Amino acid sequence: MVKTFQSSFQLIILLIVALALVACGGEESSNPINPTEAVSPTMLAAVGTAVPAATATLPPPVMPTITLPPPAVVNDEPTPTLPPTPTATPESVALYSKADFGTDRNPLTGELMADPSVLLRRPIAIKISNNPPSFTRPQHGIGQADLVFEHVTETNITRFTVIFYGQTPSDVGPIRSARLIDKELPAMYDAALFMSGSHPLILDAIAQTDIGDRIYRETATGFYRKEDNPDIPFEHTLYAHTAELWDFLEWGHDNRPPNFTATMAFDTTPPEGGETANYVEINYSTWSKVVWEYDAENGRYYRTVDDEIFIDGNNGEQVSAANVIILYAPHQFDRSICIYPTANGGCDLYTTEIQIWGSGYAMLIRDGHKYDVTWLRQNRSDMFTFVDSAGNPVPLQIGNTWFQVVPFYYDDPIIE
Repeated sequence: MVKTFQSSFQLIILLIVALALVACGGEESSNPINPTEAVSPTMLAAVGTAVPAATATLPPPVMPTITLPPPAVVNDEPTPTLPPTPTATPESVALYSKADFGTDRNPLTGELMADPSVLLRRPIAIKISNNPPSFTRPQHGIGQADLVFEHVTETNITRFTVIFYGQTPSDVGPIRSARLIDKELPAMYDAALFMSGSHPLILDAIAQTDIGDRIYRETATGFYRKEDNPDIPFEHTLYAHTAELWDFLEWGHDNRPPNFTATMAFDTTPPEGGETANYVEINYSTWSKVVWEYDAENGRYYRTVDDEIFIDGNNGEQVSAANVIILYAPHQFDRSICIYPTANGGCDLYTTEIQIWGSGYAMLIRDGHKYDVTWLRQNRSDMFTFVDSAGNPVPLQIGNTWFQVVPFYYDDPIIE
């Protein structure tokens, strides 16, 4: 009985130790005890100890996540330096023969046309007034012309013959009467001539030429009068819509591609040599001082007249040109055409004829330089072309051109 008590007491002691170890987290000892083997439910029941229904399982401890910065990368290689992006240079264009122009370059300016179909229409020449300034300026549409010819009339005032081909200004004017030079200019550019009229003898002289069937006066469709300013005399109120003028030619079956029998040369690269020409001044007698000043940033010459900016009335912009040509030609009175006859059968004033056929001297001004050239017009239908002393073509800059037609007896222009 004593042994039984001692055995039971020993079991109780063992059970207390085991439970103490579980309560302490199961710390290891030098003599570990396996409770599954050492203490069974039967043994616990013998001493009156309850068995737990289930043993709770604790979740594993959650350790915080630490994000370390990436290790530094040591690069001993030098950083490459990229070369600068090259600036695009304009493509060089050289146009010396008809084939060079193809079907999309304007033969009168060398410009590439966004709509090449406009080159299938006939050029038109329009007569525009320039005097008196208070009634005629600003002229409309003149800044969009391919070519402008400024020439003197009988009383040394100037007038314009303007060639339109590549552009279509909305309004052109004021339109005035033709002169004998208009026998020649429309023939050179295969153009139709639009004017307000002319002296009967001058009109007859023009009509007797090969352009006589393409002369149009103010009765043509497209002409209209601007009479909103009562201070403007009636003779300075005639204008035209150029689009309607071309429609009129189409209606009359007179609109067709031009036949150019000669071609001006164009080259974006200036000729060698030449003299500085950043400022050009031409004095048309005492009536008008014309000045062209060069802008090196865009390569164009800007026009002032009598110390006032010369603008286009359509857009208010100063008129400019890529080329200015001072063209010398003989001027003489045509004594078969009297403008102002006297009562006794005499004549106070004859019309002026400007001889722009054959050849002559000219100054070609482009890209800030002046070049002495010879102008040529060997056939009636030829446009002006230009050669140097060796007979080689001298090219114009691509763009529009103003011709300052002057007599030999004028003072030399001021060119600086």
